[in-house]
This record gives sequence, C-alpha cells and structure tokens, in this order.
Amino acid sequence: MSDSTTTDSGVAPATAGKFLWFLPTHGDGHFLGTHQGGRDVHLGYLRQVAQAADQLGFYGVLLPTGRSCEDAWVVASALAPATERLRFLVAVRPGLQSPTLAARMTATLDRLSNGRLLINVVTGGDPVENRGDGVFLAHDQRYEVTREFLDVYRDLLAGKRVTYAGRHISVEESELLYLPAQTPRPPLYFGGSSVAGIEVAADTVEKYLTWGEPPAQVADKLATVKEAADRAGRTLTFGIRLHVIVRDTDAEAWAAAEKLIEHLDDETIAAAQSTLARMDSEGQRRMAALHGGRRDRLEISPNLWAGVGLVRGGAGTALVGSPETVAARIREYMAIGIDTFIFSGYPHLEEAYHFGEKVLPLLPKDHAAPVIDTARTAQRGEVMANSTPPR
Repeated sequence: MSDSTTTDSGVAPATAGKFLWFLPTHGDGHFLGTHQGGRDVHLGYLRQVAQAADQLGFYGVLLPTGRSCEDAWVVASALAPATERLRFLVAVRPGLQSPTLAARMTATLDRLSNGRLLINVVTGGDPVENRGDGVFLAHDQRYEVTREFLDVYRDLLAGKRVTYAGRHISVEESELLYLPAQTPRPPLYFGGSSVAGIEVAADTVEKYLTWGEPPAQVADKLATVKEAADRAGRTLTFGIRLHVIVRDTDAEAWAAAEKLIEHLDDETIAAAQSTLARMDSEGQRRMAALHGGRRDRLEISPNLWAGVGLVRGGAGTALVGSPETVAARIREYMAIGIDTFIFSGYPHLEEAYHFGEKVLPLLPKDHAAPVIDTARTAQRGEVMANSTPPR
C-alpha cells in the first residue's frame, strides 16, 4: 500500500461497506449440479429470503436476470411491500428494453418502494441467449447500445426532456411525468471486464462491479477502471460479487464446501464448462481461468474457493471459513477499495442467517436509509391529455 489514504491502485481503502444478499430466482438447494436436495423456489420462499435479509440488516438484495431466472422486476415488485428497509438491485437490459420504458419502470418502482431501488446495467454476454432474445449484435456493438441507452435513460430519470439520435437508439421529445424518489435517480451498478465495458462504466455509472477474483487481481482491475474514470473526469466506487460458506470453524466450512459439490462428476463439469465457453464475456473467461475446470485447484487464494464456478456461470468463487476468517478476507478487499459486497450461499435462506448473524456484526457498515425527494414523489390530480400534470 502506497500510503494511508490510497492503495497501490490509487483507489482509497473503504472504511465501511454496503453488504447485500442474493435472491435465488434461478433455483436453490443444498448441492450443485443435481436435483438432489433441490428446493422449490416460489414466491413464499423468495419472501422468506428477502425478509430474512431485511431483518438481518443487509443493505439490499441482488435479483439475477436472464432466461434462467424469474423476471427480476416482477419479483422485486412483489417483495418490496413485504420488506421495510431492504433495497432491490434490479437489472435494466440495453438492447432488450427501450430506455424510455426502462426509465418509466425505474421511476415507478423507486417511488412505490420509497427509494429502495438500485439499478444493475446488464449488457449480456451469452450470444446464444442474446439471439434467442432477438439481439444479434457483436460484443462491442452491444456496448455501443449500452452507452446510447444510458445517455437517454439517465437524462430522463434526471427530469430532462430528451431528443437523441444515435446509431442504435433515437427518441424525440421524450420525458418522464413521474420522476423517481431518489435524486437525481437510483444509483447505477455495472460490471464489464472488457475494454469496451470498462470505457462505458467509466463514462456513465456510479458503481463498478467485479466478480470474486483474488485480491491482487481485483486490485489490478480497479487500477485499470480508475484510470479510465480519471480520463473521463469522473469518480467511481467499487463492488464485488462473491459466494460465502460460513461455519463455526474453518474445518467445518471447508467440509461444507466439499459437500456442496459432492454430486458433481467429470461429465457434468465438462458439459457446464463447454456451455460457458461459448460466451463472449471477458469476465466469464477470467472466472473460468481461475480453476480451468479442474477439481484439484479450487483454492485459488487463501480461503477463496472456485468450486461454484465448475458449473455456475457468472460469480463462481466463495469465501470459505469461520466468521472471523471470512470477515478478515472481506477486510482485505475493503483495503484495496471495495466498498460494496454482494453475497450468496447455498441454500440461500440458511446461509443468509450464517453470514448475517455471525459475520455481518464483525464488519463496519454503511447502510444509511435512502434519501427521498418528497417534493418529487407528490402527485395530486390526474395528468391532463396524457401529457401535462396539474399545477
């Protein structure tokens, strides 16, 4: 570390963190890669997980997106009334949604949840899934769409009237009649490890997310992103996505990690890795390189285990250990500038309690309530001629 106020990457260490959990809308269970020990994920169960996260003091929950998941917006709308303080990190999908529709959805859910909405900007890295959704653009073109989408989306949520003519997106005299509760809008989270992704992040969002690589690799990535943000004259903050396996002792946690993958055979792993290899996501490539599809090289850094990534796309690493060990590893990430952590564990209800009761109290938290602009949320009378709010 170069001095007391910045790390070697130039990013200031985090003195307190935001700690989020995960809603398993694509399934849950006791084991990976098998139906044995699988759990029926329905609204009642998702409500249990969300309410547990709320009561345990998590900052929010991430809702995944894609064809393998229940729709994140519908689920968040169903669960917001069942929770009190919990924020919902929900994805907008450039290329699948128009920026104007996404802005209206964002403003409405932010208003109805009293400012508890966070936005995850997801470009999408699976060409097969993209084509199934009608998106046939190449990797860098998808990031061009993302940039244009965010140009329009951000201005609309800030209350501007927008006319925009881009290569992929055009709107004329677009505006929101109902603005979000948060000012100027809910914060934008974004993850992208490619050059194109990092440039979009540097220019447009507030929070840059990375998957759980070893701290030294994360520090290198943060330095790259910070340099891009400096060139753009902007400041970003940083978050990380990790699984956790917390037990009373390190030995018990490692035994639980092995049990999680005890039903995986080589054929299942090879099939999953083959499917993941078709993606053109640089982040997914980096995740796969951590373990190479091999079971004999899964502890890639002290207490950082890549077993989840043998069959799961996206976040594939877990912090494994006792509460004190896991808290110490989290503080190592905070020391290189990570201030936001999005955790998950199997099954998600039980692991929320393991982490929330045993690790969360050991960590400094920045979980202040959202700041709501009550003047913006007030709306009396009916909009006239579908265009003008009453004075």
